[in-house]
Amino acid sequence: MIDTRELLDYCDRLLDSAAFADYCPNGLQVQGGERVRRIVSGVTASQALVDAAIAAQADLLLVHHGYFWKGESSPLTGIKQRRIKALLQHDINLVAYHLPLDVHAELGNNVQLAQLMDWQIEGGLEPDNPRSVGLQGRLSAPLSGEQLAAQLAQRLQRTPLHIPGNDRPIRRIAWCTGAAQGYIDRAIALGVDAYITGEVSEPTVHLAREHGIHFFAAGHHATERYGVKALGEHLAQQFGIEHRFIDIDNPV
Repeated sequence: MIDTRELLDYCDRLLDSAAFADYCPNGLQVQGGERVRRIVSGVTASQALVDAAIAAQADLLLVHHGYFWKGESSPLTGIKQRRIKALLQHDINLVAYHLPLDVHAELGNNVQLAQLMDWQIEGGLEPDNPRSVGLQGRLSAPLSGEQLAAQLAQRLQRTPLHIPGNDRPIRRIAWCTGAAQGYIDRAIALGVDAYITGEVSEPTVHLAREHGIHFFAAGHHATERYGVKALGEHLAQQFGIEHRFIDIDNPV
């Protein structure tokens, strides 16, 4: 068992969360008990994940997508009230890390996706930015667009949307997990063969076709399972506490 404040201070230092101007507060979002024995982690703090954390008797719910996003309505009503009420009633801390968990060099979503897919990291999607949200690199072996789509489907357990850009083998790639389809321009500027992210927008299809770059939308949820899971496992090992990752599937 670990003091909640000690665990939170460790996470904030590990992820350097104070260095990020984010769309939501990073770290503790809903205060629960003062000691942590069991962590449940998951991608998004939906009601289903909150209920699963309650059933697992978690002391802390660790997520990538928490609450209090920039621009959202402030009153604690409706869905937001029900979720937060359930956390408070069961004394569960809600802890969320968004951008800090995307970019971390070991536990981040983009690095963890690369490890899962056996991609070789060669730098950032923004080469001059030390906190580049996305990454660039190479496949372990050249693949056709269809082969890479099949590999993504097999390892992520979700069939990606593939927009073919050309008929050449894919060697150099760039990627950014989640809703980063808007970063395709940065991938194009790097001259890579393919860009992989979670979601797609209508203009993305035309950009990929007209610039001759393969584009893959492999799922927002599917590409972002791995950072929060890695962080939970790291904390369990660091502090000798329990951790369980719970996957509430989302087809987006």
